[in-house]
Amino acid sequence: MLNSIIIGTGSCIPEMKVPNAFFKDSHFFENETKVYKSVTSVIEKFSTITGISERRYASHFQVASDLGHHAAEAAIAHAQIDRETLDYIIVAHNFGDVKADTNRVDLVPTLASRIKALLQIKNPTCVAYDLPFGCPGWIEGLIQANYFIRSGDVKRCLVIGTETLSRVIDPHDKDSMLFSDGAGALILEGANSNRGILAHKTETHALHHHELLSMKASNSPYNGNKSDLFLKMSGRKVYEFALTHVPPLLQATLEKAHVPLSEIKKIIIHQANAKMDHAIAERLFNLYNLKDVPDNIMPMTISYLGNSSVATVPTLLDLILKGKMKDHTIQENDKVLFASVGAGMNINAVLYQF
Repeated sequence: MLNSIIIGTGSCIPEMKVPNAFFKDSHFFENETKVYKSVTSVIEKFSTITGISERRYASHFQVASDLGHHAAEAAIAHAQIDRETLDYIIVAHNFGDVKADTNRVDLVPTLASRIKALLQIKNPTCVAYDLPFGCPGWIEGLIQANYFIRSGDVKRCLVIGTETLSRVIDPHDKDSMLFSDGAGALILEGANSNRGILAHKTETHALHHHELLSMKASNSPYNGNKSDLFLKMSGRKVYEFALTHVPPLLQATLEKAHVPLSEIKKIIIHQANAKMDHAIAERLFNLYNLKDVPDNIMPMTISYLGNSSVATVPTLLDLILKGKMKDHTIQENDKVLFASVGAGMNINAVLYQF
């Protein structure tokens, strides 16, 4: 049976560490009203809820396509393939290349074309395109690559998630402490195997929820340029949305493949909030009338990498497969759930057997 199997992974974790103390001199506003609680108490509450103590920012000279290029090079090296044999390069992101000291997005040419050029791939039949789909973009790219491969006309796909969210955040919004930069990549190859992608599911809840994440003016009334737009999130509503919609989607994905929850070894989920992710796992297990979530089933990087959007899931997978996540391994035949929720509002999941 032709299936899509993972033959290589890579990631690019920026070197710049940004601890929570970085924000101690910030002036936070809500609805243009200054938050008069001490900044220290705001940061402490933030850390308790999200689990984030530090995050990574790209260097002054890096943009998202640079990070994506480094992750792609690592994946190609891991797969030990000739890059000219790639049929597709799919790049998930939300803001294109945003240079330091500006929040102006740069989307032309596409990041996929830029990364293909950086990889120095000559083959014109290697098709490169971008996929803006919120935080679930990388998983959706994985789903699309799987369809290409299952068609029988495509052999190999490189799927990249890259983002520099630090360039589009409002310094006067405490939610900005969530976001970080990074990139992750994966190469899928067609093979006659029982391993690979067993099932997937995607939903878009746009009618009532599409503006839970959006671009708006700064929270500060003193920001002179109201034409500048920053990433904004209705945090509590996103939390409630995720807890309502993600667990049933994960259950439906398992049911499509006729796989019981007991066979899942890892849930590799997009990490925007540690408390939210743990609650999603609890609700999923409750759907199966199970009260206890296994301690080791959901590896987390949010405490030190923050929320890097489309880069979170592929980065986490790369760290596990290369032995860089303490107490976490993936063995042959293990079944793993990939999942994400984000702007749109989009949610998706992939069930994969290694």
